[in-house]
Amino acid sequence: QVQLAESGGGLVQAGGSLRLSCAVSTIGIYTVGWFRQAPGKEREFAAAITWNGAATRYAESVKGRFTISRDSAKNTVYLEMNSLKPEDTAVYYCARSRDAALGVLASQYNYWGQGTQVTVSS
Repeated sequence: QVQLAESGGGLVQAGGSLRLSCAVSTIGIYTVGWFRQAPGKEREFAAAITWNGAATRYAESVKGRFTISRDSAKNTVYLEMNSLKPEDTAVYYCARSRDAALGVLASQYNYWGQGTQVTVSS
């Protein structure tokens, strides 16, 4: 069973930064992605990285502000979030995909963490 555990969420003022971590028990050849879900909204894609870190993909809403990276030795994927906005407030989830593609749909991921809350105050 693949396990994922997010950490690093919290409360930050607009314009501030946070770094989320996702510890994955087994990454293998699969993509790891970050999604977020705000109250009353559907879960949406934020960023993804291939198993070897060679390629990344970002949602337009976070491009230029968020950076996804990975530490292979630690089996950990990070999401560095800068210039945070109140609309970035959500529960952030990391997930491992069903294959090696840089998917943007939640259905393309079959293992999920429990989520970490990010709140950006104005």
